[in-house]
Amino acid sequence: MLACRNLVVAHGDILALQGVSLNVNAGEAIALIGANGAGKTTLLHTISGLNRIASGDIAFEDMSIANWSTDRRVAKGIAHAPEGRRIFPGLSVEENLTLATVTWRKWGRSIAADLERVFELFPRLKERRRQLGWSLSGGEQQMLAIGRALMARPKLLLLDEPSLGLAPRLAEEVYERVKLIGEAGLTILVVEQNTVLALSVADRAYVLENGRIVLEGPADELKNNARVREAYLGR
Repeated sequence: MLACRNLVVAHGDILALQGVSLNVNAGEAIALIGANGAGKTTLLHTISGLNRIASGDIAFEDMSIANWSTDRRVAKGIAHAPEGRRIFPGLSVEENLTLATVTWRKWGRSIAADLERVFELFPRLKERRRQLGWSLSGGEQQMLAIGRALMARPKLLLLDEPSLGLAPRLAEEVYERVKLIGEAGLTILVVEQNTVLALSVADRAYVLENGRIVLEGPADELKNNARVREAYLGR
C-alpha cells in the first residue's frame, strides 16, 4: 500500500531523514520506534505532504504521490492523527469529527454511519459530542484526534505518538482501540516512543535512529532483540 524509497528530508542544514525506505502492506499494523529526535514525526509529515522531499519517492497504491498536495493525499486515503492531537478547541466534538469529512461529503453522502462507528469505538466521545474540544481530558482529546482521522474514511491511518502525555492506564485504553481498528482491517503506521505499546499492536516494526532505519522485522522478533530491549524496552 505504501512504499517510501530512499527518502531524504532536510530541516535547514540538518538532514532529518537520510535515505529512509520502508513498506507498509494493506491490512498491516506497522510500528516506527525510536528515540526523541530520530526523525519519526518528520517521516509521517513527509508521507502526509507537510514536508518537502529533497530526494527519494513515496508511492501509495503503486502511484507516486511525492508531489501531491496534502489534501489530495487525504482524498486518496491517507489520514493523519498528529502529535499533540491538534483538535479545534473552540468546536464541539461532533464538529471536529464532521470537519474531517470534507473530502467526500461534498458528494452529498451521509455521515451518520461514520459518526456511529466512531462513537461505538469511543463511547466517551458520544457522551461528550456537544462539548467543546478544550473541555476534554487529554485522553479524550486523543480519542477525538483518532476519531477525526477515521472520519476521513482512510485506507492508511498515520498515528503520531498517541500515548504522549497520557497516564499509563489511559495510554493502554487508547491502544486497545488502536488494536481494534487494526483488527477491523485498516492499515496503520504508528510512530511511538512507548515501544512496549507500539509493539503490542504491530505486525512488523522499524527502528529509526538519527534519520536512518537501523533495524526492521516482525514485532515479536524486535521485542526480543537485545539492542531493542536495551535501548527502548528498559531491560
